[in-house]
Amino acid sequence: MVDDDRRSWREALVREHMRAENEQRWDDVMTTLSSPRYELVASGQVFDGDAQVREYWLRGRELVPDQRNELIALHHGDDSVIAEFWLRGTHRGGPDATGHTFEARMVAVFEFDDTGIVCERVYWDRQTINEQLLGGA
Repeated sequence: MVDDDRRSWREALVREHMRAENEQRWDDVMTTLSSPRYELVASGQVFDGDAQVREYWLRGRELVPDQRNELIALHHGDDSVIAEFWLRGTHRGGPDATGHTFEARMVAVFEFDDTGIVCERVYWDRQTINEQLLGGA
């Protein structure tokens, strides 16, 4: 069982993490991570360590500079917080930029140790985003 203080601390950390991502405050996002690691389940990509995680953030914002999340709900587990959110943005960067917007409902599992987030594992439907980017939905 997770006590109320630990649950509140974890929830505040996830909220700050997501807010700092929206504002592209990468140093602040990094302070929420005790061990930087992102796992993107739909693509099978894993970004591990400070350099890889920062490169993932920067590369993503080159393609979708206005990428942002909107929190729907948080759920708590013994060692994690699960965030449901909308991810939205406009494909403006890269040689194949379409200028189309996308919106996808997603889930991220934030795993914790005693000092912060050790992994963000993101689940989504790639086809939903691809269809919107290619079709302009």
